[in-house]
Amino acid sequence: MPGNIPSDFLSPAAPRVFAHRGLAVDAPENTLLAFARAIAAGASYIETDVHTSADGVAIIAHDADLSRVARRNVRVDQLTAAELGKIDLGHGQYFCTLAQALDSFPDTRFNIDVKSAPAVNPTIATVQKFDASHRVLVTSFNERRRSAVTHGLPGVASSASAARLLPALLAARFGVVPLVRWALRGLVAVQVPEKAAGMAVTRPAMIRAFHAAGVEVHVWTINDPARMRELLALGVDGIITDRADLALAVVAELN
Repeated sequence: MPGNIPSDFLSPAAPRVFAHRGLAVDAPENTLLAFARAIAAGASYIETDVHTSADGVAIIAHDADLSRVARRNVRVDQLTAAELGKIDLGHGQYFCTLAQALDSFPDTRFNIDVKSAPAVNPTIATVQKFDASHRVLVTSFNERRRSAVTHGLPGVASSASAARLLPALLAARFGVVPLVRWALRGLVAVQVPEKAAGMAVTRPAMIRAFHAAGVEVHVWTINDPARMRELLALGVDGIITDRADLALAVVAELN
């Protein structure tokens, strides 16, 4: 178990499955329906993303604009939460707020990627409102954003930003565990693709170094069951996947 900070987020023991933007096989990604489908399949963890609306509300959305998901040439932060709540994403779904997600699924754990600086304070306020610090992990590619959210939510679980990950990867590559531990101080996980900064992150020696430093290794985005089995056999702790249904079946099979 990770030992850097106390957190309920990573319990019980691995392996764990993160439903990447929910289960969007027959539901639009990052919607309440996609989250409900993932939970119905057995998922305990939802991986999602937060931007902010024009009126300062934390909005569940991966992209900064609506072009891919709604074919509209407008940014998330140019519309109010009420306006976003009327944008049809298909299957009777609309943009939802972080508050709606936390309120709708009170027993689910959310892995939240804070996508913009303006989303920091609304994310903090929403997690506080629902007393949800124990069931969220916050992260960001940007270290300043990640650090700001964790400062506002003391004790919340967090995974490495790009700036924290690179020195950890270099140290892990050479098996220098004290340096890995220093680079990842205060974190509970690294959440990475199979290759990062030109390095194969899922080599057994790399995974052992991260474990020795007290953090879990979560790999994205893995949708092939055969590869899921291989990664879990190598010691990976979490699979971040678009197909939580398949990953949960793999974990059940291995157990």
